Amino acid sequence: MTDSTPPLPNDENDGPPPASPEEEHPVDASVAPPTDTPVAAPLPLPQQFAEMRSEDSRVILTNDQLQVNGQRFGWWELEGVEVQRVRWLLWLLLGGFTLAGFLLGFLQNWLRTMPAALGIVVGALLLAVGQRGTNRLRLYRLGREAAHFALPGELPTWQKLTAEANRRIRQRHHEAAQAAAAALLAATPPMPSPPSAFEAG
Repeated sequence: MTDSTPPLPNDENDGPPPASPEEEHPVDASVAPPTDTPVAAPLPLPQQFAEMRSEDSRVILTNDQLQVNGQRFGWWELEGVEVQRVRWLLWLLLGGFTLAGFLLGFLQNWLRTMPAALGIVVGALLLAVGQRGTNRLRLYRLGREAAHFALPGELPTWQKLTAEANRRIRQRHHEAAQAAAAALLAATPPMPSPPSAFEAG
């Protein structure tokens, strides 16, 4: 007697399980996932400046600071430097009143010739001194009042030094801004990378 039971169909679970996406496409663990954190470039070395000074050594420009009449100011604490020609208003007024007073006294016969001539000469000298004036150096300091200095001599000489001082101020401020940006970039935490196609599935 033979068994007439028909053979059962193969169960789907009897076969090997289907392969997962990770098994079909293996991911190399040695490759780090990409991140969105930018890499800071190395900062260039600060520019080195040669020492410059005026003929009378009243103003000295060094690599790190500006020295005026013995007072020192760092390039980082300065915003700008300006020099311009100014006249002494007080001397002009004194010279004008002196000259006018002695002339009036001489014309009204209140003074003799010699005293009147002496007064007129003094008044003319006061006018000349006031007209000549001086060079006013103004230092603009960050967060503080501007500092003023009186400098003798010709204006073009001081203008060359102030132009070089402003160039050094801008360079030091640019270097400080680069250093601050690099420090901020280094302190920023890394951003998470977007999910991959396998993680999204």
